[in-house]
Amino acid sequence: MEGLNMKYHSFTSVVSLSLLLLLCSTTTTCKAQLSSTFYDSTCPTALSTIQTSINAAISQETRMAASLIRLHFHDCFVQGCDASILLNDTATITSEKAALQNVNSIRGENVIEDAKAQVESVCPGVVSCADILAVAARDASVAVGGPSWTVMLGRRDSTTANLAEANSDLPLFTNTLQELIDNFSNKGLNARDMVALSGSHTIGQAQCFTFRDRIYNATNINATFASNLRNGCPQSGGNSNLAPLDTVTPNAFDNNYFTNLVEQKGLLASDQVLFSGGETDSIVNEYITTASTFNSDFASAMVKMGNIEPTTGSAGEIRRICSAVN
Repeated sequence: MEGLNMKYHSFTSVVSLSLLLLLCSTTTTCKAQLSSTFYDSTCPTALSTIQTSINAAISQETRMAASLIRLHFHDCFVQGCDASILLNDTATITSEKAALQNVNSIRGENVIEDAKAQVESVCPGVVSCADILAVAARDASVAVGGPSWTVMLGRRDSTTANLAEANSDLPLFTNTLQELIDNFSNKGLNARDMVALSGSHTIGQAQCFTFRDRIYNATNINATFASNLRNGCPQSGGNSNLAPLDTVTPNAFDNNYFTNLVEQKGLLASDQVLFSGGETDSIVNEYITTASTFNSDFASAMVKMGNIEPTTGSAGEIRRICSAVN
């Protein structure tokens, strides 16, 4: 009987394994999962080391908080959260930094590189640049009064970049509401996630060329707001002149961004479309009424975004420096 039981258990184990393999080949059920405790034993000081480095950078330049959140976002939307955004041009790699949505606007790579160097000094070859990007985004939010969240870890770094995908998959400042909804949906993020993540525009600045058409030609814009912006953004020239995305509290992570939209003071066309008579109007109003809901939704959406197609397991590598493959 014991022999029969052993044979039965062996048989059921084989059947279970077969079913599991079948599931893995037809669904994403078996995709490697990230973990908040990934470095607890291999590099227990990783997160505190990153935080110290990020806080130092933001204390020197508050705007860096917005740049680091944007850097993580622009990484995850192109072939997943794999630090491909950080790779420089080589004979075999065409950098994503040349994409329309990145060129002359992506910032903070040096801050991530500095944080990587600090982590390498205590735990060489252990912590990925992709994970440092994710942790840096959370620390940046906290540094300017925004929400915190538990960062899931275990990403590995890509050995490739994808300029074509950066051009096609990163949202544009000229996108319509439906284009934005579709763009985020393609990455597994719903309209609520999209509005919450757009709320990161409560901090940071944009270049004149991204909002010039809006302040001179748009009709859904506050006249005084547009007039004031024209002083720093002429109809020709001054393309790189900066204006805060939130003119009221530009250095504080709060829900004032959404109040601006209701008052037709969204800086970018892609901001204002979130409150333009469409399906996201109600979400904007909710975030104005309840700041805690916005903070909670933003944190949840950042975790969700950070789980877009991460490179895990034996794929990719742990780069020694973030700007180049090993």
